[in-house]
Amino acid sequence: MKKLFLLDGMALIYRAYFALSKTPRLTSYGLNTGAILGFTNTLLDVLKNQQPTHIAVVFDTAAPTNRQIEFESYKAHREKMPEDLAASIPYINRLIEGFNIPILTMDGFEADDIIGTLAKKGEQLGFTVYCMTPDKDFGQLVSENIFIYKPARMGNGAEVLGVPEILEKWEINNVHEVIDILGLWGDAVDNIPGIPGVGEKTAKKLVQEFGSVENLIQNTDKLKGKLKENVENFSEQGLISKKLATILLDVPVELDEKAFELEEPNRELLESLFSELEFRTLGKRVFGDEFSVADSPVAKSAQMDLFAPISDIDAAPSLQASPEEVPASLNNISTTTHNYVLVDTLEKQQELVSTLNSVKSFCFDTESTGLDAMTAELVGMSFSITSSEAYYVPVSSNKVEAHTLVDLFKPVLQNDSIQKVGQNLKYDLLILARYGVRVAGPLFDTMLAHYLIDPDTRHNMDILAETYLRYTPVSITELIGPKGKNQGNMRDVELEKIKEYAAEDADITLQLKELFEPLLKETSTLKLAEDVEFPLVYVLAEIEKNGVKIDEQTLKQFSVEIESEVSKLESTIYEKAGVVFNIASPKQLGEVLFDKLQLDPKAKKTKTGQYKTGEDVLLTLANKSDIVKDILDFRQLQKLKSTYVDALPSLVNPNSGLIHTSYNQAVAATGRLSSTNPNLQNIPIRTERGREVRKAFISRQSGWTILSADYSQIELRLIAELSQDANMLEAFQQGLDIHRATAAKVYGIDLEEVTSDMRRNAKAVNFGIIYGQSAFGLSQSLGIPRKEAAAIIDQYFTQYTGIRKYMGDIIEFAKEHGYVETLLKRRRYLRDINSANMTIRGFAERNAINAPIQGSAADLIKIAMINIQNDIEQQGLAGKMIMQVHDELVFDVPESEVEAFKTIITDRMKNAMKLQVPIEIEIGQGNNWLEAH
Repeated sequence: MKKLFLLDGMALIYRAYFALSKTPRLTSYGLNTGAILGFTNTLLDVLKNQQPTHIAVVFDTAAPTNRQIEFESYKAHREKMPEDLAASIPYINRLIEGFNIPILTMDGFEADDIIGTLAKKGEQLGFTVYCMTPDKDFGQLVSENIFIYKPARMGNGAEVLGVPEILEKWEINNVHEVIDILGLWGDAVDNIPGIPGVGEKTAKKLVQEFGSVENLIQNTDKLKGKLKENVENFSEQGLISKKLATILLDVPVELDEKAFELEEPNRELLESLFSELEFRTLGKRVFGDEFSVADSPVAKSAQMDLFAPISDIDAAPSLQASPEEVPASLNNISTTTHNYVLVDTLEKQQELVSTLNSVKSFCFDTESTGLDAMTAELVGMSFSITSSEAYYVPVSSNKVEAHTLVDLFKPVLQNDSIQKVGQNLKYDLLILARYGVRVAGPLFDTMLAHYLIDPDTRHNMDILAETYLRYTPVSITELIGPKGKNQGNMRDVELEKIKEYAAEDADITLQLKELFEPLLKETSTLKLAEDVEFPLVYVLAEIEKNGVKIDEQTLKQFSVEIESEVSKLESTIYEKAGVVFNIASPKQLGEVLFDKLQLDPKAKKTKTGQYKTGEDVLLTLANKSDIVKDILDFRQLQKLKSTYVDALPSLVNPNSGLIHTSYNQAVAATGRLSSTNPNLQNIPIRTERGREVRKAFISRQSGWTILSADYSQIELRLIAELSQDANMLEAFQQGLDIHRATAAKVYGIDLEEVTSDMRRNAKAVNFGIIYGQSAFGLSQSLGIPRKEAAAIIDQYFTQYTGIRKYMGDIIEFAKEHGYVETLLKRRRYLRDINSANMTIRGFAERNAINAPIQGSAADLIKIAMINIQNDIEQQGLAGKMIMQVHDELVFDVPESEVEAFKTIITDRMKNAMKLQVPIEIEIGQGNNWLEAH
């Protein structure tokens, strides 16, 4: 079968760009490759899964078209293309050329017209044609052999629309009637006016009744009121709109079957391009594991300009490298002179210990049998003092021998006057702690250093080596095989190979340290690294090692209770539905809600023809029917049961009997910590059932108790500090209820006159303002008219002029410098802050306001954690810090130490930073986390 795919190039590029606009993917030299990556993935998906025999990509040109000549305002109001998207277009053209796919353009005609003409010609030549586009206008083209192919998006698969789908979607009898609907409805994006007062619903109804715009105009006597008046007054405009919406089928373009035939891609060109764009993962998927990012002159010349003004970053992609200038691969262990020594005798080991003891700093790394530091066994240790030189010390699988060897290195690892360098040092600290080593001394973690230098990109050592050293390290999969159940472990690897691999890790990490240290100085983040992030590694390792005790019996009982509630909800849902069905089946649920109960006659379907029943869909229906509320409760309880109630016991460490969550220090760009296995930050607290999960977190032994310390309104206090707003500072300094004080200011009344509704409104503004909430957003959240919400916000800024000034000043700072800072100089880069696209720029501006607040809160609690842990150790207390969740710290302490801990916690949390605004905390105590909180 001849299968022709015609791609609407610019529509697909825009779609890819906006799909990734909130999480931009940046190269080391500042190019946003989101649109290129999205377009590439879409193209690869079609080539692999649809296997076209013929293909072409069609673009518009800058030349005016007949539509623009005849109707001057056509597409006149379109926003200018975002600058980072414009920079992507040449790369996408090179990509298409690399796949040997023809690019079609023709002055005077739009891509839609070229595709329409070729689709009809293709049909006549026996092709099955797929117009690949997200554009709704193409519905007018479908036929028995012509289809619309809408690529996969947002987790939904690709959608193929033929005649039946178009007729159903548009509620028409003939696909040509799509044009009439578009003519009446108009198109705001293309500035097609349509007929005033006629929207999609009315347009469909009119076409169903009259068949065409022309017939409607001839029968206006059958219309009434304003609609009749508008159709008569704007009939000419309706006809022009229909013409503008009509895709031309007579463009002077030929379908060259030979030229459109799918060919083998040009691997050399694509490999070079993927390398230049730093598509590491995609490159390996397409070209195999041997693919690596090349030493592109573009990357090399612009890399150190990462912190230049944003205009310079934007200019970087214009530098072009000819293919012959780009080497085929980076340096690697085979192409680089190095001296990696195997240290496998007692004499060599003692000599190495002596050498390490004589230096001020060394880099080290551990090799182990797994990724879980609480269960993995030590396989070896590597050390590096000088670039290109490193040592590998193998560790026996025999526990006694292993401990004896580690004991030999223990004094130097615990020497607090020697700096320890590493990548993700927390893992090494945890695994060595299980061998009796308490690593000490100043730390330099290259992962965290890079996190401070460029928080929004990835911090994996292999990526850092490729980006900064132009070097590809040996892959772990080369040693133990690809990920999966059949993957081996480091014990299986021959000694020579593991020696090279492990020593290389230490060597490369040391080289990265030498590069990152001056960059930390350059970005004014070295002090933050040395005073906060690096010392925090010790604290987080201690918290993880301490672990948390859970009451498995409580969880089992809770699971039974939830199961009972779920069962009751099932019965209630079946009764209301009038049928028994699988509530967890989206297909069956959709049929019940939309076919049987008819809750939404316009319910949307997936490409497989089943109704969409995601949470977003159900939430919009919750007010229409209580069965939907029951279904949402059913889902929430099931998720709570599977994610936490039933899952937590499986995470208990068999050796310690505790749960050891893992804290991620280099994930959130704001500086906040996150956690996994389990994710403590996501344990629900807004629902009664969700809160009960905390009841299962208990003290580790009899005579101990749980303490929970929480910052009070910390983000509001910090916005007062950052803005130095006199009214807000005064309210906090007087110890007033800030929401009541705000309400009094906004409504112009005394504190005693503030009602609960006024306080609620003020609270919403206080917190919403931090996230750039608009009048519309406030009106939605409070259920009040938009005008009233706007008045509240205006009055808020009248009373808190310092906050308004802070917001304006911080946005201007970001526009000038390309970043914002916390109180401790933590940076958040905002590469879209000067974007010409209003939506993207607005998102960056909201981040500019919020990042210093959230980041300062993160810095504050981190300092408190460091100081509290130091006090615990210096005072020889038995109690332990066991969790950090957002602005809350949780401790497990003997009852005899409660007062000592409360004193330490209060002092250290309140005085972590010297601030004008007073910091308040709340400390609770109980038999479990719920009681303490």
